[in-house]
Amino acid sequence: MSGGGPDAGGHLPDAKLRELDRLVERALSRGDEGALPVLGYGEISLVLAWPRESPSFACKRLPVFPSRERLETYRHALNDYIEALGTAGVRVVDTELRAVELEGGEVAGYVVQPILPAELIGPAVLAGADPADGHPLVDAVTETAATVVSPRLGLDAQLANWAWDDGELIYIDVSTPLIWSADGRCRLDLNLISQAFPWVMRGPLRRFVAPGILDTYRDLPKVYFDLCGNLIKERLEPWLPIFVEQVNRHLTEPLSTAAVQHYYRSDSRLWAALLRIRRLDRAWQRHVRRRPYPFLLPKETTR
Repeated sequence: MSGGGPDAGGHLPDAKLRELDRLVERALSRGDEGALPVLGYGEISLVLAWPRESPSFACKRLPVFPSRERLETYRHALNDYIEALGTAGVRVVDTELRAVELEGGEVAGYVVQPILPAELIGPAVLAGADPADGHPLVDAVTETAATVVSPRLGLDAQLANWAWDDGELIYIDVSTPLIWSADGRCRLDLNLISQAFPWVMRGPLRRFVAPGILDTYRDLPKVYFDLCGNLIKERLEPWLPIFVEQVNRHLTEPLSTAAVQHYYRSDSRLWAALLRIRRLDRAWQRHVRRRPYPFLLPKETTR
């Protein structure tokens, strides 16, 4: 499965992937993730750099699948999402879904991509530029979102999900396939998201919270709110007026910087609360129930 991005054709050997998974399992069983080679943090999980001796792949471990069949269902959604993005004109970094068989029939899934140079990632590109001079990345991202987002296809347009390589955009984060069927059904198995939370919350998350969060990525004004608000998180607020001006070219009801700041505060509180719940659950599982916590958690984000 390939998006045709840089270094297409590179391959992480199975033995190396199993070695990484053993390291992850050891970290989870010991309750100490300090030895993991973390490349980056997201809202839900983290990305690992591998192999350790010469990191060339970004490996995102997904929540464990209960069976190979469930992993293959996810694979189909991921494949279709990458294909739909390509049809819409989005270049996706070379992406491969890999599997490691676990005991009891469970399967650990990894989304594996080549590591791109840090200076090509969106926030680094704009951090090294002057807002007074502008940058073509701004127009490219806002135009791409306007082209892609539809009732059946979503996009997380945050800057950290893009690379800028020789004047061309490359999309990175496809591990959450934002694709819907013709009848409006989300193709992503929401159990994949909800199982990372305490069991008592999983039903309400699947029914009420997760669908609402995912729907924001197929609603262009909300995609733009998220894109612009994330500039605050990335310490790129001087770029905010420029982005607001660009996105308003595509909206009938224009955004304002004040509205973006309000949205960001609300959104950051939601994600911070969800992470705190998961951290409390991890502490409960490890220290009270004396059992491993089976998920890798991102660090607390400074906002």
